Amino acid sequence: MRLRTLPLSTAGIMLGVMLAVRDNDVPWHVILFTVLTTISLQILSNMSNELGDYLSGTDGDGRQGPAYSMESGALTEDEMRSAIRILVLVCIIFGLAMIRSSFGTVFCIAGESLVVLGGLAIWAAMHYTLGKHPYGYMGLGDLFVFLFFGLVPVMGGYFVSAHSIDWLTVLPASAIGLFSVGVLNVNNMRDMESDAKTRVTVPLLIGLKRARIYHTILIVLGWLLMLAYTALAADGILPYIYVATLPLYVRHLVCIWKLPQDKLDPMLPMLVMSTFGLSLLAGLGVLI
Repeated sequence: MRLRTLPLSTAGIMLGVMLAVRDNDVPWHVILFTVLTTISLQILSNMSNELGDYLSGTDGDGRQGPAYSMESGALTEDEMRSAIRILVLVCIIFGLAMIRSSFGTVFCIAGESLVVLGGLAIWAAMHYTLGKHPYGYMGLGDLFVFLFFGLVPVMGGYFVSAHSIDWLTVLPASAIGLFSVGVLNVNNMRDMESDAKTRVTVPLLIGLKRARIYHTILIVLGWLLMLAYTALAADGILPYIYVATLPLYVRHLVCIWKLPQDKLDPMLPMLVMSTFGLSLLAGLGVLI
């Protein structure tokens, strides 16, 4: 299930919900089903990604990072396909429960719109590396990660909780999306050698040095957007409490530039946990 990726999937939805709770009375069961839906989609994405990489031969001897279930022989292809079918059903159940608990019914404009969005999220979770034309193999992974780890969870979480849209939330949503793209970029820089055989990624298109520059831009721009949102939407010093995570991001960028390519794997969970911590503190800052 690649548990070390789960904090990243919950970072956006957690921030969106906490921003909504600031001005709205949000029932606990709405928050629960929203988080469960998000986690289920992330696990579905991880399992589908593993199956797709296994079938394409991407997860071979040249890949860095931890060993996965199919690569090690712990799960067969049929077992993984069965697990994916179960996860699709779980995502549907939790997603419908989220909509029902928030709006009282699925059969309303908001509910039906969220059903469509949920269907797109399930498709995106499965087709990063699966299917005839996986978008993750065509250099489009960064765009989809920005959308489904940034804009959709933060703004979607806010909408499900508040039944309205605060367009200023596009700023923190974009920031979380950029940090999430950064996580993917670390992964793609780490795996350039093995990826070159089967897929196209941004680091392969622009080279390792430019990928490090691209990574720096993602992190710096994300921070600028977070600071801009806080300046526009909040008062006082407490909403800036998330700045306590800035040293982690600085350390991360220093290591991205100093470490050799085959030593970048620890930078992936570091950025995941830094983003989770930033989201948690940013949400708490507006609630205190």
